[in-house]
Parts: sequence; C-alpha cells; structure tokens
Amino acid sequence: MERTVFSPYQIKVINLMSHIHSDEQMAEINDLLSHYFAQKAMDEIDKLWEEGKINEQTIEEWKHEHMRTPYK
Repeated sequence: MERTVFSPYQIKVINLMSHIHSDEQMAEINDLLSHYFAQKAMDEIDKLWEEGKINEQTIEEWKHEHMRTPYK
C-alpha cells in the first residue's frame, strides 16, 4: 500500500479543520473556498481575454462543445 505524503500546506488545512464543530461551519467554509476558486478562474479567463487568447467567438464555440466521455 502506498503511503500518502501531505505537503505543509495540506497539513495546515487539516489542522485548521480541527476547529470546525458544525455542519453550518463546514458549509460556510465550502462556500468560501468555492468563491475563492471561482474568482481565481475568472481572473485567469480575464487575463486570457486581455491577452487576446480568447474572444467572443471562442466562448460561442465552448457553448456548443461536447466533451462527454463516450461509453460503449
């Protein structure tokens, strides 16, 4: 069996999680993390737009793109 090695950042998060004592607190943390990563994604999309790597046509193409896993 492989041993899991945590990074110092992961250990810090695990230690912080010891202070969660309710489902409500966990839900709040989930919301905070979701918003954080959503903002990071938006910042990167904005950067790509400003650099001219994506445009309105790219976004329209994404709307019609199908990336489903084919099942046999």
